[in-house]
Amino acid sequence: MIKNFKLPLFIATIFVSSCSSVYMPNVPNTPMLSQKGEFSGGVHISPKFNTSINGAYAVSDHIGVLFSGSYIDKEKESKDYRQKLVEVGGGWFDTFGPDNNRIIEIYAGVGTGSTNRVFREFDDNDNLIKSDLEEITYNKTFLQVNYSSKKKRNFRLFGNNYPLNYGTALRISNVEMKTFTRNSIGQVREGNVFLEPIFFTRMRLSEAVQLQYTTSGTFGLNSRKFISAGNSIFTIGVVVNLGGKKPSETK
Repeated sequence: MIKNFKLPLFIATIFVSSCSSVYMPNVPNTPMLSQKGEFSGGVHISPKFNTSINGAYAVSDHIGVLFSGSYIDKEKESKDYRQKLVEVGGGWFDTFGPDNNRIIEIYAGVGTGSTNRVFREFDDNDNLIKSDLEEITYNKTFLQVNYSSKKKRNFRLFGNNYPLNYGTALRISNVEMKTFTRNSIGQVREGNVFLEPIFFTRMRLSEAVQLQYTTSGTFGLNSRKFISAGNSIFTIGVVVNLGGKKPSETK
């Protein structure tokens, strides 16, 4: 079922990414925690060079804490885009299934971020005739439910078998501007609520290290000019899990 969503979701990602928004979502934290003392960390990067860093730690057999951050600094002749975002959170997790290789996680958290955008216009002789600077700071709250499986499905590549596992998440994010200026002049602030269904696939390289492909859609519940659903997630990353339960071998 998860695999059936990949193609339409990938197409939706390309479509909405062609729009413009002052808010670019980070890669959700999907640590797949399974027991006390487990640590999960990951680094993910998108085609737009938005880099996300995630970390999580299980403080007990069912309680985990999260940290996430993302950064992008992209410069073009006609447009510059820079964003910083930091999040912290925590929640509950549990394993279930015949071999305890399925994981459910529920997390909530808060974040803060800033976005600077510069738009430039040039005449036919490439002389700058107009520049528009937008500076935004915002707060964020989120609620997220993750479902994943450590059940192994082998992927054969160059004569080697690489176990695959899959996961999905639904994140609800509320983003509210704290400040908004254009060319140092205050503007009306905006806010929006986003629904983000996320799907990810992990390929195990070793007991601790996995490659992760993540894709998502982003849907805004309100019509907004600046904080809109104009960006989604499409990333490749590396995830490390240390100290977790070892899943039973499945065929």
